[in-house]
Amino acid sequence: MVKYVEKKWKAELGAWVSIASYIALAISKLTVGSIAHSDGVKADGWNNFSDIIASVAILIGIKIAKKPRDHNHPYGHSRAENISSLVAAFMMMSIGIDVIIEGISSVFHPENESAPEPLAAFVAIASALAMLAVYSFNKRLAKRTNSQALAAAAKDHLSDALVSIGTVVGIAGAQVHLLWLDPLVAVLIGGMICKTAWGVFMETTHALTDGFDERVLTTYKHEIATVDGVKNVADIKARMLGNYVVLEVTIHVDPHLTVVKSHEIADEVERLMKKHHNIEATHVHIEPEKIP
Repeated sequence: MVKYVEKKWKAELGAWVSIASYIALAISKLTVGSIAHSDGVKADGWNNFSDIIASVAILIGIKIAKKPRDHNHPYGHSRAENISSLVAAFMMMSIGIDVIIEGISSVFHPENESAPEPLAAFVAIASALAMLAVYSFNKRLAKRTNSQALAAAAKDHLSDALVSIGTVVGIAGAQVHLLWLDPLVAVLIGGMICKTAWGVFMETTHALTDGFDERVLTTYKHEIATVDGVKNVADIKARMLGNYVVLEVTIHVDPHLTVVKSHEIADEVERLMKKHHNIEATHVHIEPEKIP
């Protein structure tokens, strides 16, 4: 239990680092984007603002997930991360659609636009470097804490760095009188925000509806079948509780085995899943192998 709480605290640290970075970047980009007349930088700022929402949702989810089991939540509160991610997905999608609409309006009304000032490019470059640093930090932290939410956030940091690089390209194009390029980058950034939101929505709903990768289940099944005493793996299913796998498996054993020996086989299955896949909760149901 102590190790579990320690992992959650480290994951929480990663969420705080993300929030602090995004707040600084969002304020800088929205301010400089307005001053330097860059739709791309402003859109990138709104992208970071949407990331603040996602990071806050992750932080809230991690905090709730740390709560111990109670009489109303016998399986704990781990799915709080999933629910907070789902809320964040809807909010991110709303921001992305707004950015796309504003960008499209600027693309079709270039006469109202002026070339962005060079300051916008410097802010975008600095943002890309900052996001690469945060990405590296949270990627390592996600591996140590086994936090899927933090791993997803790290991937988002990398995409944010690439978005900022794209913003630089748009600003550079505007400097050579391609005024439509900067707002076009804004539209693309809005599309990326929506794409990220959709990915979070699909992944989260898959977990909340107890979806699980069939290929991973097949791997579990083949490994369990190799345990000495297991005659057949009759059934296997799994689901996610937050970041942790709950595995249920039905195995057939020799019908003449004692209860003690059958229990030892079940214990070996649990140890195997813990050792190879870090699965803490493996529920093994034992049935006698049918004799032809």
